[in-house]
Amino acid sequence: MLDSIIHGDQAIGDYYTTDNRDTVFFWISVPEDWRDNGVVEPDVYVYQALLQGSSITLSAYDANGKWLYGDMEHLRPLYKYLLIVCVMLANEMEQNSDYRDLMMSFIEQPAADLFVNLHEGLYQAHKFEDYGVEYTDLSGYETDEMISFSQSYITIKENTKEMNMIHEVAAERFEIQEFSPEYRGMIPDLGDEFVIPQALHSLCNAIVYGDVTSVLFHGPAGTGKTMSCKLAAQRIGLPILDTINCTENLDEYILGKFIPDEDRIVFRESYVTKAIRDGGAVVFEEINFAKPQYLAFLNSLLDDNGFVRLDNGEIVHRNKNFRFFATMNLGYFGTKELNQALYNRFQAVVEISELSDEAIMRMLTMRVPECKDKVDKVLGAYHKIKKKIESEELDVVISPRNLENWVRLAKYDGYLKAAEKTIIPIAKCDRVLENSIRGILRIYKWNPF
Repeated sequence: MLDSIIHGDQAIGDYYTTDNRDTVFFWISVPEDWRDNGVVEPDVYVYQALLQGSSITLSAYDANGKWLYGDMEHLRPLYKYLLIVCVMLANEMEQNSDYRDLMMSFIEQPAADLFVNLHEGLYQAHKFEDYGVEYTDLSGYETDEMISFSQSYITIKENTKEMNMIHEVAAERFEIQEFSPEYRGMIPDLGDEFVIPQALHSLCNAIVYGDVTSVLFHGPAGTGKTMSCKLAAQRIGLPILDTINCTENLDEYILGKFIPDEDRIVFRESYVTKAIRDGGAVVFEEINFAKPQYLAFLNSLLDDNGFVRLDNGEIVHRNKNFRFFATMNLGYFGTKELNQALYNRFQAVVEISELSDEAIMRMLTMRVPECKDKVDKVLGAYHKIKKKIESEELDVVISPRNLENWVRLAKYDGYLKAAEKTIIPIAKCDRVLENSIRGILRIYKWNPF
C-alpha cells in the first residue's frame, strides 16, 4: 500500500490519523490474487481497521462495498493478524519518527536488515501490550477531519523537491560609495579555488538589503564557516573590518580601550566599533568559546534599535550597513551553549555541511598544484581516517585544513614523513589511534614524490 502511494501508482489503500495521533483509521483493497489463492475469503474486497488506544476494530466488505456480516469468520484465523499488524504499523509510524524513516527507507530500497529491524522494532515496542479486537461495521466512520498519509506524503514530497531545486539568483551588491576608500580595501578578494555555495546566494541578497543583518554559521571543524562569511562579503562587496577569534582575542576591550597618548589618556576605538559606527562587517569566530560577560554588548547591538555603550560613556548607534557574522562548532571540548537571548537575535542560522570531495580536491590542487597526482590517495586516506574516528566515537577531528597542511609539507618531506607532523597529531597523543592512522596511510603507495 505504501509502495503504491510513494511511487505515484493508483493507491490501493491509505491510513488517517488525528492531530494528536491517538487514533488511526486504515483501509486497503485486497489484491485479486489473494482471493484466487485463498489468502482471504473469496468475497472480501476491502478491509478496514480502527485503532484507538488499546482497542482495534476490524471490518471486511464485498465488491459492492457491503459489510460482510459475521463474527470474524471473514478474517481467517491466521490472516486476521495481517490487518491488525497493518494498523499497528501505521500507528507506530505516526508515534515514532525514527520508525517511520526506517519504513520509508525499506519501501524505497528494500533490504533484509531493514526488514528485520522493522519487525523487531514493532515487537519490542508492543510485546507487553494487550489489545482488544472486535469485528464491527466501520463504513460510517468519518475521516474528513483526519490527516491522510497519502496527502501528507505528497505535500512532503513537493516541499522536498522545492527545497532541492536550484534557483538562479541575480547577485546584488552594496553601492561602492557606501564605504570609505579605507574600508573598500577590506572587501575580501579570494582565490578561484573557493566557490560560494548556491544555497547562500539568496541570503547574500537579503544581507545587502538589510533584511538580514546578523548571521550565525555552524557546523563541524574545517567545513569553511569563516570562509563562507568571506565569500558572502566578497560577493556583495562588503568590507570585513575585523575577524575576532573568541578563543583568544575576545576580552573586555573588544569595543576599544583607554591608552596613553603623550601626556594624556585617550580612548581608542576598535575596528569592531568602527564597523558599528561607519558600516562594514565583523566576524566572531567560535563564538561559543567566549565568556558570556564579554558578549553581553551583542544583546543591545543586535536589537532592532542596535547600539553599544563604550567605556568612555559614548553611545554608538548601529550603522545601516553594519553586518555581524559569527561561527561556531557544536559539541567540541571547551565550547559552551550559546545564550538563548543572543542566539535568538541572529536573523539567520546556517548549517555549513562538510565540504564535498570535489570542493576539497579543487582547494588542494589549486593551492598546492604539486599534490595533483596524489590527491585521490589523500582523499581516500582522509575518508578512512574519518570513518574510524566516527565508528569509534573518538573525540578528535580531521579536517580539510589538516589535508592542506599535509600536502604542503609533503613537497619537502614526502607524504608519510609529512603526515607525522600534520595528520598523526590529530590523535592528540593517543598512541593506539596514531598507529591506526599510520596503518591507513601505509596502504597507499606515495613515492615518488
